[in-house]
Amino acid sequence: MPQTPQFTKKRPDGDTHDRMICDRCGFIDYVNPKIVVGSVISADNGKIVMCRRAIEPRSGFWTIPAGYLEVNETTTHGAEREAWEEACARITITDLLAVYNIPRISQVQLIYRARLAAPDIAPGQESLEVGLFEWNEIPWDELAFPSVHWALDHFDSVRTKDAFAPFTNPPGDMGNMMPGQTSS
Repeated sequence: MPQTPQFTKKRPDGDTHDRMICDRCGFIDYVNPKIVVGSVISADNGKIVMCRRAIEPRSGFWTIPAGYLEVNETTTHGAEREAWEEACARITITDLLAVYNIPRISQVQLIYRARLAAPDIAPGQESLEVGLFEWNEIPWDELAFPSVHWALDHFDSVRTKDAFAPFTNPPGDMGNMMPGQTSS
């Protein structure tokens, strides 16, 4: 009969962090950051797909379709799945827009630039509503997270470019602000 693991927090030899280690078998339980995948999706008319969140955190606020990468899933497939789950949107990913580091919540976000492959969108289970927004109609004061603002700004700066280097966090901002805070 297998024994139940018994974990103790200690630093493995040669490691830089304390970890939970099984005293019986030596298994090290690594806790790693979560990967978030998503996309800024534009329609043929230039409008942007936005979703009003139906779940916490930040329920009722607007976001781009994004969420956690699943096990055994590529990042592009994950971004396509999230677009379908949140906006019932079929998309074609064109390129990697940005990689954002959000250490205060242990996230790495990979955000793609994508085109709406079919005109129909509708709220998925995690969205109260979805919409196609002209740039000046985006509800800027109601965005759920700083990284949504970053992604939209980065998208706008390369909207007409065929090639560009992926972006990262804005200078001086490593994602340590809480939603609603502004940098000084």
